[in-house]
Amino acid sequence: MSRNPSDWMWADALGMLARAERAHRHFFQPAIPQPRKASWEPPVDVLETETEVFVIAALPGVAMDQIEAAIDGACLLLSGERAVPAALHNAVIHRMELPQGRFERRVPLPAGRYGAVTRQMWNGCLIVNLRKAL
Repeated sequence: MSRNPSDWMWADALGMLARAERAHRHFFQPAIPQPRKASWEPPVDVLETETEVFVIAALPGVAMDQIEAAIDGACLLLSGERAVPAALHNAVIHRMELPQGRFERRVPLPAGRYGAVTRQMWNGCLIVNLRKAL
């Protein structure tokens, strides 16, 4: 190490600048978009008859075109999003009990194979009808 103060002061200053640049690159790099995670799960009922299985999910305020339903192995996967209506974005909230945002629910199905799958909305509930394959 040199005894000349200007030599070691410049070396320290350059080292600090290099560390500051690394920190800047680390903290200010463009974020990689991540898929949004579900923030809530809707309550469901699963009912079975001799020929069908019904999955009823309480989803008031969610349009059917905002809901995805898919069979994934031995489960029915329901996902979608409930959003606050645009007209209410500036409203004062006094109470908010209905969850907002992305939802996902994995519903285990009774053992068996399923053929036709239909779905409909009724009184704020999504009804998925799974016909058993014979």
